[in-house]
Amino acid sequence: MSDTAKLIEDYYAAFNAGDREAMLALLDEDVWHDLNEGPREKGRDTFKTFMQRMDRSYSERLEKIRILASEDGTHAAAEYVVHGTYLADDEGLPPANGQTYVLPGGAFFDVQDGLITRVTNYYNLEDWLKQVTG
Repeated sequence: MSDTAKLIEDYYAAFNAGDREAMLALLDEDVWHDLNEGPREKGRDTFKTFMQRMDRSYSERLEKIRILASEDGTHAAAEYVVHGTYLADDEGLPPANGQTYVLPGGAFFDVQDGLITRVTNYYNLEDWLKQVTG
């Protein structure tokens, strides 16, 4: 396994373990984070705030994680299946009442000097909405 693939594997292992500090340690201080159907945010501290909001509203575990890394180690991609529970209302989304969902997702990464410098997340929001309102 390449160093970049191992970095992404460690990132998702920390996510699944709920170890946000370990996740943050793998991010460059000036990391770019492209939210699914949302804005682009910059910085590790901003990412931490995002994760705090997510943890308040969602409990998620990623399964069937597949990671691809470029030969030069500067780019990676991952696909996975999200198994989640919608715990508390998230701004602009339907009310939460413990709905569960299973959703394919993916992410793209830039890597430099052994740290993640960009995370771009994708999932099908329409599919998620159908599952939590259906």
